[in-house]
Amino acid sequence: MNWRPVAILASMIPIVVIIIRFDVRLEDVLAVGAVPFALAALAMMAKLGLQGIKLSYIIRHQVGRIDSIWRIAGIRIGSEFIKFTTPMFIGAEFVVIYWLHKKGVPPPKAVWVAILDIVTEVLAGGVLSMIAGIVALASGAYIVATIILATSIAVTSMWVLLFFMSSKRTFQVPGGIARLVARFAKERGQRYVTQTNHWMDEVCTISRENMGTAKSKKLFVNAFMLSLASWFFYGISFMIIASGIGISIEPFDSIMAVMGANAIGNLPITVGGSGLTEFGIVAYINNLDPFNFDVLEEALEWNAVIAWRIATYYLPIVVTWVMLFRFALGKYTKTGTSKHSES
Repeated sequence: MNWRPVAILASMIPIVVIIIRFDVRLEDVLAVGAVPFALAALAMMAKLGLQGIKLSYIIRHQVGRIDSIWRIAGIRIGSEFIKFTTPMFIGAEFVVIYWLHKKGVPPPKAVWVAILDIVTEVLAGGVLSMIAGIVALASGAYIVATIILATSIAVTSMWVLLFFMSSKRTFQVPGGIARLVARFAKERGQRYVTQTNHWMDEVCTISRENMGTAKSKKLFVNAFMLSLASWFFYGISFMIIASGIGISIEPFDSIMAVMGANAIGNLPITVGGSGLTEFGIVAYINNLDPFNFDVLEEALEWNAVIAWRIATYYLPIVVTWVMLFRFALGKYTKTGTSKHSES
């Protein structure tokens, strides 16, 4: 975890550049007001909370009652710290898998739970981002629309295809990677490859057992709806911030702008999409060429964008860091899951 502070500092570099380039002063950001800022932060906390409730729901139905709803929600919220400090918002799933393993859940089952959580979140976010891309395309913002659609379609398709294909075929470590691991790590590497292949085989077996049943369909749909609700709260956070400086944005437009910016932030260029997300939301709202800085300088109030980013990214980094160490990385006693399992 020692490299995380470096990642957080790296994520601040694009913000500093934006502040200097567009002459955003502290009083400009403070002009948003304490109430809109607090409400936007609460909207973001509601998003994280719904993600936690969704994971609790999935675990209850796939594993059993291995812990309280609120503790599991706390773990899921804490896992977001990893996503916030990596490119493309990845890594939270590893915290969930790690914690489930500590609780005595077999690795394949833990991986299946994490995948179900990820896929429903990615699918919900991807659908909204694609709609945002289509709206941008219809509005004539061709460059913005192309970036949004390309990114959201690529990321969503990858996860969804892997998810549904896992019930049709058994995935294994690619031969080239397996040979490289065996070559450089010798016998230990070969053992890792064999164990990974074994786990992947079991994950695909679990997928085949669950996919297509009435119970699993209901679980997937409900988890997907919870994900949509969580993205809704994230989307309206910008509308709340903008209202603080007298900018009127409709809920739908706010959600589309935020989801479009989120898709652009998924490009694996900066930590947590820093810089990309800010330019994305300005470009989307104003139907602009995001690379035309002269136009952007006269665009939407940058103080609202910076305040929104603080409320929905930098403040949650602190909250999720606390939750990560409070819940996910604490000491737990393994509990057998066989008698609790409902699947």
